[in-house]
Amino acid sequence: MIGCHVPVGRGLVAGALGYADDVGAEAVQLFVANPRAWALPAPNHAAADAFRTAAAEQGRPVYVHSPYLINLGSPTAETASRSVTALAHSLATGARVGARGVVVHTGSAVDPGQRPAALRQVAASLLPMLEVLPADAPDVLLEPTAGQGGSLCGQVADLEPYLEALRWHPRVGVCLDTCHVFAAGHDLSAPGGVSTLLADLDRAIGLDRLRLVHANDAKDPCGSHWDRHENIGAGRIGIDAFRELLAHPAVHRISVIIETPGRKEGHARDIGVLKGLR
Repeated sequence: MIGCHVPVGRGLVAGALGYADDVGAEAVQLFVANPRAWALPAPNHAAADAFRTAAAEQGRPVYVHSPYLINLGSPTAETASRSVTALAHSLATGARVGARGVVVHTGSAVDPGQRPAALRQVAASLLPMLEVLPADAPDVLLEPTAGQGGSLCGQVADLEPYLEALRWHPRVGVCLDTCHVFAAGHDLSAPGGVSTLLADLDRAIGLDRLRLVHANDAKDPCGSHWDRHENIGAGRIGIDAFRELLAHPAVHRISVIIETPGRKEGHARDIGVLKGLR
């Protein structure tokens, strides 16, 4: 399924699913809280239930992206505490809207020398939530970042100690963002670059952990550590990498979501390009 991140400003059904109709999205990802603030909205169970029913009837897989501010490895106690609360909210609301997974950035130690302590803190924060997840709740999908600063996961090899800290919990999967991994140093633009990336992922944690892909081209060179998305085929990664991505057997069983510039017109174009490559 190929889809996009959808806006929810006009409501979950008319707004989010209406937007998906307009751009041809077969799967959707959405925020259930302001991605750039700690304040969490009051629950609207009627809207969430209506969305869940409509998305299921349409056969559209749903994913939730948690707020960008979340950093479970933060050395600041207030940030760490707020991160737990925000992720718990995304998981609870994700369950209500029928999400298959909740995407959360893997976070940062801030000080690169504090990685072991940050991973222990991630485990102490996240494992209790994982242990009480209902069977019908979404899984937690770890999204490596562009490798900047004290990032806990940039290269896919970084996911092994992260999953080890989480005791290889079965409710933890991975969401790979093509722009992020390119910026972190995986050269997807090279011939066979996508296959090399997925082979590295398989060695690190196993391809069964891959549950979602964010398909985004990149404005900046490989290894830049800059997370700036570009439209499919218009950036430094290039169209051949996305053709290789969609041909890989590991991607056939999961959804591919774009988070590219251009709003409705750009999203419709990029979804069309990926469907053509598929």
